[in-house]
Amino acid sequence: MTFIGKTVSLALLILVPVAASPAWADDDEAPKRSISLTGTGAIKTSPDQVDISTGVTSQAPTAKDALAKNSAAMSQVIDALKGEDLDPKDIQTTNFSVQPVYEERNEGRPPAIIGYQVTNSVRITLHDIGKLGQILDKVVSLGANDIGSIEFGVAEPEALKDEARKLAVSNAIANAKLYAEAAGGKLGKVLTISEDEGGYVARYAAPSARMEAAKAVPIEAGTATVEMRVHISFELE
Repeated sequence: MTFIGKTVSLALLILVPVAASPAWADDDEAPKRSISLTGTGAIKTSPDQVDISTGVTSQAPTAKDALAKNSAAMSQVIDALKGEDLDPKDIQTTNFSVQPVYEERNEGRPPAIIGYQVTNSVRITLHDIGKLGQILDKVVSLGANDIGSIEFGVAEPEALKDEARKLAVSNAIANAKLYAEAAGGKLGKVLTISEDEGGYVARYAAPSARMEAAKAVPIEAGTATVEMRVHISFELE
């Protein structure tokens, strides 16, 4: 996986006692000066997977007919996805609902049920981003009329997280030395290290409100960002 870029941000806190208390008889008991920083390392990379939310919404006068209509269309969509060599575990049902469709009436009369709506949605994980346009074309042509979201991400971000950790720590140390010298001191040993996990920031591509079959779907993957944040405290000698 190719790294595209990296960024670092820092927050600084220097703790210095205002005055020593007479109760402290020697240097060993005196409070130690310290310096604390927060460093953030970010690695940008090309996404290697994409998650697609899609499904079929069908309406009919009766719940039975709406369900039959929806099941027929959804079966075609799922069969087509499996025909594209998608692993069955990468196709997961996320929503299934049956709801009445109402017609509003005048003169204060309650709404009347005029039909039923069935929605069946799945989440697809695609590991070959180059097939995204082809997959979208196919599912739309077979009856998928709901493209909820398209999310580009990183399948295995752990190696990138380690690179972001190293970047955050090394820059935090370098800047801590700089601040320590500017304050007339010297950077001492590390007292504490803690981490906030930022993970990777996925990129979302919003589909058009109306997608037509048999047309190329131009969607750019862009970049995903893996970010880690560390907090480090040092003695200030």
